[in-house]
Amino acid sequence: MAAARPALTDSLSFCLAQLTAAAGEGPGWGKDPATNETPLGRALLALRTRHIKAAEGIERFRARGGLRPLLALLRRTAAAGPAPSQAGSGSAPSSVASAGPSPGPAPAAESPLTPSAPVRLRKTLDLALSILANCCTEGACRAEVRRLGGILPLVTILQCVKTDSIQNRTARALGNLAMEPESCRDIHSAGAVPFLVESLTACQDSQCLQSIVRALRNLADSPQHRLALAQQGAVRPLAELLATAPDPALTSALVRALLELSRGCSRACAEQLSLGGGLGPLVSLASHPKRAIREAAILILANLCAQGLVRPALGNAGGVEVLLGELRRRRGPSGTSSASQQPLVRAVCLLCREAINRARLRDAGGLELLMGLLQDPGASAWHPRVVAALVGFLYDTGALGKLQALGLVPLLARQLCGEAGEEEEEGIEAASWDFPEERSPGQTEAGSYRSLRLWLISEGYAAGPGDLSPDWSPERCPMPEPSDSVSPSLGQTSVSTPRTLRKPGRPPAATAEEPWGQEGPALLLLSRFSQAPDPSGALVTGPALCGLLAYVTGAPGPPNPRALRILARLTCNPACLEAFVRSYGAALLRAWLVLGVSPDDWPVPRARPAHRSQHRELGEMLLQNLTVQAESPFGVGALTHLLLSGSPEDRVACALTLPFICRKPTLWRRLLLDQGGLRHLLTALTQPVPHPLFLFFAADSLSCLHGLVSPTASPDLFPAVPLELDSPSPCLYEPLLGPAPVPAPDLHFVLDSGLQLPAQRAASATASPFFRALLSGSFAEAQMDLVPLRGLSPSAAWPVLHHLHGCRGCGAALGPIPPPGQPLLGSKAEEALEAAGRFLLPALEEELEEAVGRIHLGPRGGPESVGEVFRLGRPRLAAHCARWTLEPGQCPRKRALALVGLVEAVGEEAGPLTEALLAVVTGNES
Repeated sequence: MAAARPALTDSLSFCLAQLTAAAGEGPGWGKDPATNETPLGRALLALRTRHIKAAEGIERFRARGGLRPLLALLRRTAAAGPAPSQAGSGSAPSSVASAGPSPGPAPAAESPLTPSAPVRLRKTLDLALSILANCCTEGACRAEVRRLGGILPLVTILQCVKTDSIQNRTARALGNLAMEPESCRDIHSAGAVPFLVESLTACQDSQCLQSIVRALRNLADSPQHRLALAQQGAVRPLAELLATAPDPALTSALVRALLELSRGCSRACAEQLSLGGGLGPLVSLASHPKRAIREAAILILANLCAQGLVRPALGNAGGVEVLLGELRRRRGPSGTSSASQQPLVRAVCLLCREAINRARLRDAGGLELLMGLLQDPGASAWHPRVVAALVGFLYDTGALGKLQALGLVPLLARQLCGEAGEEEEEGIEAASWDFPEERSPGQTEAGSYRSLRLWLISEGYAAGPGDLSPDWSPERCPMPEPSDSVSPSLGQTSVSTPRTLRKPGRPPAATAEEPWGQEGPALLLLSRFSQAPDPSGALVTGPALCGLLAYVTGAPGPPNPRALRILARLTCNPACLEAFVRSYGAALLRAWLVLGVSPDDWPVPRARPAHRSQHRELGEMLLQNLTVQAESPFGVGALTHLLLSGSPEDRVACALTLPFICRKPTLWRRLLLDQGGLRHLLTALTQPVPHPLFLFFAADSLSCLHGLVSPTASPDLFPAVPLELDSPSPCLYEPLLGPAPVPAPDLHFVLDSGLQLPAQRAASATASPFFRALLSGSFAEAQMDLVPLRGLSPSAAWPVLHHLHGCRGCGAALGPIPPPGQPLLGSKAEEALEAAGRFLLPALEEELEEAVGRIHLGPRGGPESVGEVFRLGRPRLAAHCARWTLEPGQCPRKRALALVGLVEAVGEEAGPLTEALLAVVTGNES
């Protein structure tokens, strides 16, 4: 049997020739396309089914110039007359109007699609559009179609031919072309969107609808194009179709399109989606079994939260619970990355701006979720947004109580000095929609917190932008009057009490800008907590006070006056007095503000910002507020109860704090001296420290108490006179050392090293009972000329020999003393002191101790020497160490370092240190 003869359509050249002829660019120019349609139809069918689908077939078709005649054919066919409207199911004829889409189906009499139009023309158009749509799946063909001006004919066909199959393939071609940004821009410019929207509302075929929806999705490639699509009504029909949900494939296409259109959700997009009834279906689709549809629906809901006008309706539809549940799932053990959580975090925070959604969020466990975000170091970029969202619960007492119980206050205090997260700017549309008539769209101030300003206005906390209460508003506040509030200037030191709040709606007499930066929301919440009757449990704690003080002293510019008002309000509240004592808060205020030492500065100092004098004034004012509370009848009772009936820790804290906040002699003498408070503090020095700055606090407290007991300044223990400028007394021992000693020595002391030191027997026997018995008694040494002195080195023997011969202050006692910085234990100085005690030379002991003190506790010595001197275990030197540590005018840091050295030196035997410090503080030194 002979092989089958190849068909002409198997040749790409033949098909291109037919296409060229039909397009009017070849030998067939001028013929009626209807009469040539049979060979053209076969060629187009072969192109679509064989040539285009073959490997690299689209590239060959483009390279052989097939796109030009194909586009020309489309132009001619569209110009010759549209296909019959009744050919496709669900078609809706429309008038050919270039001004825009028809508002509804036009009467049949006005349509150019008459029954007499050839059916072959529709088939030709159908095949040509299918080939073009397939070709436009490749980038090179898309660029060629755009260069040849192929977009406008497609828009014309979309406008004129209302047949489902034609509309389907035209929309598919436009959707493929829209994958290129340049083509997408041209399609928008050609006015295709209104016709696509019209087809979307008129068509009933699912495949056609999917192509139109995909084209709209691809056309939403930029914020400008998404806004244009929403303004031309593309979102509402999508939402209406979603509500009907004809089939899963179309549902998937719809949610994908709505996801693209809702990115950076505009007001028009939100309004149309809500009016189209899309909120309920989207909430339902959030539990769809197909993951792609489910996640797309959730992200659409998250995008919609950017528009305040739709958030209440979104909450009514169940969106709050959906978004919270998804965010909780993604943050779970098998959750997703931070990037996938970001839109949900933003959406949940925006939902906090309406009261109805705040209630739903609180009931659905949203507060715990937000607190989990704040406690997560990995979510630090979102912390400012979360804190700003929690401002919405400012007057929800139940929510505030729960947030406080969950540990919000220390987290807020940490936020004050934390690094700013990267936060998107919120538009005016994101403001609360609780009172939309009070919104101020004309405001143009920048900043991500301007919507919070609008929320404060809308909630009635202020009547307008210029009327924001100093205690409630984040950005504008009247300057507090000096008579009844804390001045924003740190330099004011007047005692203050919490300010009575002005009712919303009353304009202040004078207003001034109050700084409102990243710390504004945190300070607003902290201020609200501080206004509770007893805020001590939350705010008067180490972390909270450290956060506030770190912000006040570390802010690059003037700190927000609200922080100063919070501190003043706490120190003026009697309910907070015991908390300030128990938490060492008063000592912290003094150390940080007055002395300039924070926990980060101890023990190694760091560079401090300017305004030290202003910080000192603030600290003194806050301590004065605490003094007023402590010396009131309530305060006296509270402090007495703490010291007499409190736990051991409370007693130590109370004894340490009293010198800072109590100036009444009758009170501090009774509590500290008569009732043993001072001994509680001194005993605690050698125990585990309850606070990182405890020893610093203790040294400062003991120094303050010493000043209260002995208000007159005592003279310096060792005057700042260089040793080389001292005028030593004449030396009486040197004449014995020369070649012709006068008088001649009558004995020599022999050391273990064999060194012989000359001496006078009578002088030596007179100087000490030991030597009197040794040299004048019945011992053998009384008859010897060479008397051995065992266990004595030359350096230690030198001051002994000088002392035996009457030298007092000749400088010999300085010989065995090592310079500062070298250890004293095991040194020649310790050996000399031991020898002076062994030989019963108390005056020499005193002289040697004086020499040790002058060298190690004088101007050349430092705090590190105090512990070394104390380790010698000499009672007189221990008293010198205590006096050096507590003497007036001593640098607070050196004083504390000296106390640290003393505590390290004393070890477990705290008695000598306790007694030495007690004697110095009370002025009972012997």
